[in-house]
Amino acid sequence: MSDSDIALGADLRPMSEEPRSVGRWWHLPGDSLFHAAAVFAAFLAAAALFATVIAIAYDSRTSIEAFGVWRFLKSSEWNPVTQTFGAFPFIVGTLVSSAIAMILSVPVSFGVAVFIAEIAPSWIKKPVAGAIELLAAIPSIVYGLWGLLVFAPVFSSVEPWISQYLGAIPGIGLLFQGPPMGIGMLTAGIVLAIMVLPYTSSIMRDVFLIVPSSLRESAYAMGATTWEVAWDIILPYTRSAVTGGIFLGLGRALGETMAVTFVIGNSNVLSPSLLMPSATIPSVLANEFTEATTQLYLSSLIYLGLILIAVTLVVRFLAVLLIRRLGRREGVSA
Repeated sequence: MSDSDIALGADLRPMSEEPRSVGRWWHLPGDSLFHAAAVFAAFLAAAALFATVIAIAYDSRTSIEAFGVWRFLKSSEWNPVTQTFGAFPFIVGTLVSSAIAMILSVPVSFGVAVFIAEIAPSWIKKPVAGAIELLAAIPSIVYGLWGLLVFAPVFSSVEPWISQYLGAIPGIGLLFQGPPMGIGMLTAGIVLAIMVLPYTSSIMRDVFLIVPSSLRESAYAMGATTWEVAWDIILPYTRSAVTGGIFLGLGRALGETMAVTFVIGNSNVLSPSLLMPSATIPSVLANEFTEATTQLYLSSLIYLGLILIAVTLVVRFLAVLLIRRLGRREGVSA
């Protein structure tokens, strides 16, 4: 073989030796069974989701035929006596309570994650992390009982101060005006924030800990503070994972049922005040499903469940788009 052949990258292996195809790994004994099982599991999960959506859509067909899509979404009337149903107050309640939960929980989750990853000494990291993760193991109905019996009475004594000072702010003051009942949209949002906290903080903590120590040490060597390291070094490096954790917590808040049912007040009337009772889609389903005595009533409740699935899928779709956009901005394939 000439030097020119070697320079051109000629194959020096014997002609009888055939390179192993990486793409045919499943042809090996035993791997084919694993490949088939993995493909079956993936398609089974997708089929279960598809079958669930189809079944719920089929059971809600009576309400869809009676009210359509746009009329059901924009209507604020929910009256089982007159058989008139609309989902708008419950959609707003679901979105607003989840938004309150995320606004309150994300900064606290970030602070907890930074404390564990950057500030806390080694002997206290595991106890604090374990205590935060234990919040995820508490059943939601326990959160609801705690919110109703403990938090709501305490919060009712704080609500007059909220109405007096925050309610007097021009523009947004309307959100904080109302009687001090202790239960309502804001109470539900605070309880949801406590429930979402362990999910978002655990993900943030895990991704903060995998940031290369060389980045931290370089920033500290240049005189950066702990806040500057966390905000300018750690957070940009883990932005995609942190965003995914936030949307995971949002999905948890959107679908919460029992805790919200205990503390939100369960009112079908839409109010601009966060201190007034309201309702969410899950709370309406929990309260009224056993009381649905007519086909149209039951179908309308199932229709609400279909809308909740659609809202969750939209949130998931937006999360994927945002994570991919952040990945492209960072030069990483998402």
